Amino acid sequence: MNLRERYDTATAALDAPFAVVDMAAFRANAADLVRRAAGKPIRVASKSVRCRALLEEVLALDGFSGVMAFTLPEALWLAEQRVSDDILVAYPTTDRAALAALARDEHAARAITLMVDCDDHLDLIESCAAGRTVRVCIDIDASYRLLRGRVRVGARRSPLHSPAQVRAFAERVLERSGVSLVGLMAYEGQIAGVGDVPPGRPVRARAIQVMQRRSRLELARRRAAIVAAVRELTDLEFVNGGGTGSVEKTAAERAVTEVAAGSGLYQPHLFDHYSNFRGRPAALFALPVVRRPGPGVVTCLGGGYLASGPADPLRLPQPYLPTGLSYDPEEGAGEVQTPLIGAVADKLRIGDRVWFRHTKAGELCERFAELHLIDGDRVVRTVPTYRGEGRTFL
Repeated sequence: MNLRERYDTATAALDAPFAVVDMAAFRANAADLVRRAAGKPIRVASKSVRCRALLEEVLALDGFSGVMAFTLPEALWLAEQRVSDDILVAYPTTDRAALAALARDEHAARAITLMVDCDDHLDLIESCAAGRTVRVCIDIDASYRLLRGRVRVGARRSPLHSPAQVRAFAERVLERSGVSLVGLMAYEGQIAGVGDVPPGRPVRARAIQVMQRRSRLELARRRAAIVAAVRELTDLEFVNGGGTGSVEKTAAERAVTEVAAGSGLYQPHLFDHYSNFRGRPAALFALPVVRRPGPGVVTCLGGGYLASGPADPLRLPQPYLPTGLSYDPEEGAGEVQTPLIGAVADKLRIGDRVWFRHTKAGELCERFAELHLIDGDRVVRTVPTYRGEGRTFL
């Protein structure tokens, strides 16, 4: 039984559209992440999973420890549900109500660490969480800078780049009575989130590889210096870094105590083009064929599930099974319908499924209330996504 037949058999009783997770692929991807981390714990990036049941599933595996949440309301909910007692909020918050709720909840205050990179963050935390000491982590700018800073490669995150800047801010954090500095984080998105073997673009691939090698060496030296400077001031519980695309590279740094990953569990198609690992597609969605406009064309219901990021064709879901289908360049993936072209279209009939892969991992779960978990050729469990539990955090 081939892959498409297995998925069609497992979901024969379901009406598309729907989303699935192939649990054999999910577990294989988790094991490969652990192998790549080489003994360092992996903090699960929840925005790449967005399903409480699957977060619990992966946190029960050896090698995974703690959650990296993307908003404070999400972290509060995960703490309330006892998904984890170690939750790092990866982005600064300005949610005053959530900060007040954190201050009122003793368990959450022990479990949750907030991200900070400026004095305004500290002021806001202390003003909303008066009377409670809040755990905080300093976010470090991991971007690669050239020509004395005139050229920058990497995400625009923290303003804290140099060891001197981070140490000076750490000193100011330590002077505060309402916050407790427990960790450092640096996310090297230009390495962890950019594939180094884009198909059909050898010149670009070479440029990316050179940039990533130089960026990795520069960041390793700078991160080590930053960690040493801050550890002179205080003990740290953790130093977090990396992402799915850089797990083994980041874990190799002695200064890093844990790595973050999440997308590699689902292996969306954005992560197909890396030379250092190969994941198995685990999260898929199926759309029904509802029209056959003419030879070599079928039309699916819905499908306009574009991913965030720069507006380019890479943000479109990828027609996956059956192979040989592509978008009509005049329509692309549409809100109400998605025409697909290719000779294989003539073999599809009304009601057949076309299987797609999303560009990014967790964003798929914003479109579906449930994930049907497939083992072998049957659905063994159906679990709610965040959306299915009524939780839309962003």
